[in-house]
Amino acid sequence: MPLNDERPTSTSTVASEDQNSDVESSGRCDSLTSSSDVDCSRQSFTSDSSSKHNSPSCSPPKILTLDEVMASARDLSNLSLAHEIVVNRNFHLEPPDLPQNSLEKKVKDMVHKAFWDCLESELNDDPPEYDYAIKLLEEIRDTLLSFLNPGANRLRTQIMEILDMELIRQQADNNALDIQGIVSYIINTMGKFCAPVRDDEIKKLKEASGDFVSLFKEIFRVLDLMKMDMVNFTIQSFRPELQRQSVEYERAKFQSILERTPSALDHTTEWIRSSIEEASLVLPPAEKSSESGDSGKALPGPTLVLNTAYLRLLTWQQSNGPLPETIMTDDARLQEIQRSLQLYQAVASVLLILFSSVGGALSGLPALVERLKKMTAVLLEGMHSTDFNLKEGLSGVSGQICSEINRSLAERNFPSLPEELQATLKGQICDIVQENNPVRTLVEGRVQQYFRLVLSSSTAHRTPVPVPPGLTLIQPELTALGLSYINLVNFNKKVYGPFYVSILKSLLFIDLPSPAPQNKLTMESPSSSLAPK
Repeated sequence: MPLNDERPTSTSTVASEDQNSDVESSGRCDSLTSSSDVDCSRQSFTSDSSSKHNSPSCSPPKILTLDEVMASARDLSNLSLAHEIVVNRNFHLEPPDLPQNSLEKKVKDMVHKAFWDCLESELNDDPPEYDYAIKLLEEIRDTLLSFLNPGANRLRTQIMEILDMELIRQQADNNALDIQGIVSYIINTMGKFCAPVRDDEIKKLKEASGDFVSLFKEIFRVLDLMKMDMVNFTIQSFRPELQRQSVEYERAKFQSILERTPSALDHTTEWIRSSIEEASLVLPPAEKSSESGDSGKALPGPTLVLNTAYLRLLTWQQSNGPLPETIMTDDARLQEIQRSLQLYQAVASVLLILFSSVGGALSGLPALVERLKKMTAVLLEGMHSTDFNLKEGLSGVSGQICSEINRSLAERNFPSLPEELQATLKGQICDIVQENNPVRTLVEGRVQQYFRLVLSSSTAHRTPVPVPPGLTLIQPELTALGLSYINLVNFNKKVYGPFYVSILKSLLFIDLPSPAPQNKLTMESPSSSLAPK
């Protein structure tokens, strides 16, 4: 925390500029990997060596007390806050802004007005009364002291001497209180503590003229801003250390929630169970795990199961049920990736239709193609919203595209697109709203193919995965989304990998005998980044 003349250089964000991505969770997250998904050794899931945070506890159902519920809520709140600080480079706190017509704001404004009215009435008395003013001065003193580091003894002593409440009360009783001098000292001291971004606010306080009531209001407003600056500076300072400890911290917090609430992994278990079923469908019948027995049922490897599970999150909808508990801290980031993916799938579909219909008019004009892509993305922004009419939006896109192409053709002294071709183009673009539209289906399938490759690649966070044919025009956007998602996935695996291991172990191998002790693979294997450090 800044103290005395050490002032934070920036408090608008809490970003650490030495970080190159939201979460530098690079490195292979391969504790669940094997030489192949189908022939994966089951022995890696039969380890008995695990610590408290490596194997989720399995407790019988019980009735939770209010204290346990509140404790779990506090743990969840701390977990969410710590996770947000680690993965969101721009995370910072803002002063609370109550809705204009809310009851809470009306009550707050009413109480504040009553207080300021009483203060004004006291100061206007002859002789003036200072009861309310002294209460304000005491609160201001405590706030100023809170900005100090423990070693700032000289400033602490000075503040306590000048803002000595007993002395101020005696001066007020004898009508000898220099309220103007005290206020000037307070403003000057605030100037020593504030961040540079607040210098203009301090300057306005120094130049303010008028009644003391308005001046006190402004002092408290600026103090509130300084408090928020101090909190954000503290977060910024604490962030590097939290990043170093984040995996163990989040895992421990979730373990404590699980110990109080044994059902805290129910949705996660169902998510993985459904992913096992889906992964089993893509396995050729002849490919069976080495110990699948005579049942004839192919058993997917744990890597394939988890990759399938993460792939399903990209198209997760409310109809799929609640999100897995282990994903909840990334809910907002996941939704943002989903929305961006949905938008650029629509853009890619429009561009594919455009090139198949009027590719000749666009040949050799990369600037025009880029302009059409950006224009389409802008016009379809917000298409995820329930009140967005996608068909109308696509109709507007098709009209703008035809207009831009015709203008480009006119600049090159070529005739405009035929009316019939324009009508056909508009109809094909508007048909994208149909779920079974072949172009839409093609694009969505290839996007899924791309993300499947991203999830299965061990170097996707370092080396971009090539995009499938037909998606070249949105390659920069798709690559950025792939990087964001693999960072999210890798960090999630590091934190919750032991819980996934336990669930997979129970779902895949519950009826299988344990292998010979000499063949066991422990969770502490150095090659596993999902293993505890």
